[in-house]
Amino acid sequence: MLITNILDLLKHEISSQEYVRYIKQLKFQENESKSDHIVFIAPNPLIAKWVKTKYCNKISHIYESQTGQKPTILIKTKDTIEGVKKPIETQETKVVSTILNPSYTFDTFIVGSSNQFAFSTAQAVAKKPGSNYNPLFIYGFSGLGKTHLLQAIGNQAQHFGYSVIYTTSEQFLNDFIYNLRNKTQDRFRQKYRECDFLLIDDIQFLSRKEQTQEEFFHTFNELHSLNKQIVMTSDKPPKKIAGFEDRLKSRFEWGLMADVQPPGLETKISIIQKKCELDGVELNQDIINYIASNMGDNIREIESAIINLNAHAKMLSQEITLDFAKHVMKEQIKEKNKNITLEDIIKTISKELNIKPSDIKSKKRTKNIVEARRIGIYLARSLTPNSMPALASYFDMKDHTAVSHNMKKINEMLESNENFKVRVEEIKNKIASKES
Repeated sequence: MLITNILDLLKHEISSQEYVRYIKQLKFQENESKSDHIVFIAPNPLIAKWVKTKYCNKISHIYESQTGQKPTILIKTKDTIEGVKKPIETQETKVVSTILNPSYTFDTFIVGSSNQFAFSTAQAVAKKPGSNYNPLFIYGFSGLGKTHLLQAIGNQAQHFGYSVIYTTSEQFLNDFIYNLRNKTQDRFRQKYRECDFLLIDDIQFLSRKEQTQEEFFHTFNELHSLNKQIVMTSDKPPKKIAGFEDRLKSRFEWGLMADVQPPGLETKISIIQKKCELDGVELNQDIINYIASNMGDNIREIESAIINLNAHAKMLSQEITLDFAKHVMKEQIKEKNKNITLEDIIKTISKELNIKPSDIKSKKRTKNIVEARRIGIYLARSLTPNSMPALASYFDMKDHTAVSHNMKKINEMLESNENFKVRVEEIKNKIASKES
């Protein structure tokens, strides 16, 4: 079939990830298509908009190279085909919404205890903007999903006809400087002050940019007075951001602040499973558990590791096994673990199990202390280059045979007790991520 061949050729011009996520979702409408126009159905308006923006010209060009004719590529959704009522469209001339990544939706965001509050407030803001939570300030370490939530708000808002401006603080700064130099500040203000949603990622990078902060201050006041929704993200809460005027910090706290914490092991496993599903990557549970336990808490790094692993498997025509995954990821894991010390391990175990560090290294034989000591020995062998004699000395044991005995006991516990295994893996992850 001609269209199938066209899309197969497109495969070579875009990444496999893009193809699976967007192009594979399209359904060709043969009955509606003619020589001068080709019709596809997208599963939702977000993917339809993304395909129109990014891929329609490519598809049309490939079609022309194969047939000599250059058709218009039309992307419709089920709603337009079935005559279902479309999202609200206003008759006013509004600021054109920002192009957002359609894969960043609430449906594709994995919710766990670490991000439940931020997720719920983001949904509330998208459904009822400019009311209770304005502004919404989402903060947390890099790579935990703040940008995903921010764009999920924007995608849902666009679906219901709102105009949305999504920008990073760097883009906002560059836009301001460009319009200032060209004396077109009115154009800048129209863009940022006449939208329904203003979404700013990594607001902390406006630190010490006094003139830009002044402009943002007035933009904030204008939008807030009109009940337009403002959402910002940062790596820390407002009070801890240096280089901002107090009047701006106080405004950041007018609405609601929601933090995103590092995900637990179960949430990371769910994230990996969802990523594999979206990208068509097949990994068994042992490999998923290995990635979740060893790659730290940065979701972007975990997703990158999956993409890298899949690319290696395809290039080498290799099935992805646990040994293959360990080999491909060994440098990433090594980089994660290279600076871990025995003190890091003991400190984290002490905090997680509520046991004094001195007790873990002592000769005390109470059950909880023995268990903590065994976990310490096990993780020291896993995460550091220390030999068994060195560990025997550190833990004040007779010799390396005592270390070997404790290793045997904890391995038996890991094999027989799934809850204990999960707990140890969580502690291991906290040590590896250095965020304990």
